[in-house]
Amino acid sequence: MVPGTRVAVLGAGSWGTTFAKILVDGGADVVLWARRPELAREISEARRNSDYLPGVNLPVGLRATSRLDLALAGAEYVFVSVPSQSLRENLIAAEPYLAPNVTIVSLMKGVERSTGMRMSTVIEQVLPISPERIAAISGPNLALEIAKEQPTGAVVSSSSLETAQAVAKLATNRYFRSYVNTDVIGTEFGGVLKNLIAVAIGIVDGVGFGENTKASIITRGLVEMTDFAVAFGAHPETLAGLAGLGDLIATCQSPLSRNNTAGRLLGQGYSIHDVVKQMQQTTEGLASVKPILELARAKGVAMPIVEQVRQVLDGTLNPRDIAPHLTTDSSEPQGERTIDDGQAHGSAALWGAFKRTFDQLRDGGRSSRRD
Repeated sequence: MVPGTRVAVLGAGSWGTTFAKILVDGGADVVLWARRPELAREISEARRNSDYLPGVNLPVGLRATSRLDLALAGAEYVFVSVPSQSLRENLIAAEPYLAPNVTIVSLMKGVERSTGMRMSTVIEQVLPISPERIAAISGPNLALEIAKEQPTGAVVSSSSLETAQAVAKLATNRYFRSYVNTDVIGTEFGGVLKNLIAVAIGIVDGVGFGENTKASIITRGLVEMTDFAVAFGAHPETLAGLAGLGDLIATCQSPLSRNNTAGRLLGQGYSIHDVVKQMQQTTEGLASVKPILELARAKGVAMPIVEQVRQVLDGTLNPRDIAPHLTTDSSEPQGERTIDDGQAHGSAALWGAFKRTFDQLRDGGRSSRRD
């Protein structure tokens, strides 16, 4: 990495601010764009973001502004961390200030509700930019833990391996390690789908069900995630890596997860209106349920866990009756994984990738294999 690479981060919520910190600590010259001038001032002057990262001291080198033109001036890389449903309008506003050869990096984990499009495809559609200059980052990345410099990893994905590697070098420091792959579909859908499973886990937690129920849903949830992503062209091994299994574990088990928290409130009997009102930040899982189910139906992919989450959100299923991992179309005993011969190969690949992921983490990433 060339120290001092000029980078802009759009969005000063918990994840955008945390990622700006990651980049500064990795040696980049970072300007963070905050929509509210008072928040930009607090970040620049007090080195705090008390709304989203209470108790965290931000690095001296981090600058913030509420002016989009100043944030983007001269930026070679632009990392975007805005709510997925507002991405399109933010890109339109940013386009006049983007450098000709800029690389755009999505930090978002959602799909556009109106179109079902992944964030990288929205970027490609709105901006005059080739897919080779678009990347996405995903992984077990709970913002507050990382802001406190607790070590973790993530995956940078781009159709261009060179772009993925360049972004990964920027987004690597002593507590944050970035791996690379070229499976953008799997990486992005992993980040979206795990949110839906985390909502289900929150619901059963709020109801009072125990670890057996949650472990069953997590395990079957990974199957749903993999089947869905593979149907859209993803590699199954991606879903066994940091962007799939890793993110799923972190999001399902942590009270820091907004999706888990929203599910828990639903399980305790709050209406979806009350849950949205209580949540201070966007809960991507709630917005993604319906578009993901529409996409699944178009591909003929069964997603019983996500379907029952939808029923709870719609008020047509009592949270206490949720048992999506037990839902089948038949009362006959079934294999643990209902697959055809073509998917069987993917299942074997899934286990192989699972083992490689843990081997890679164990040896500190020295393997030549990519995540």
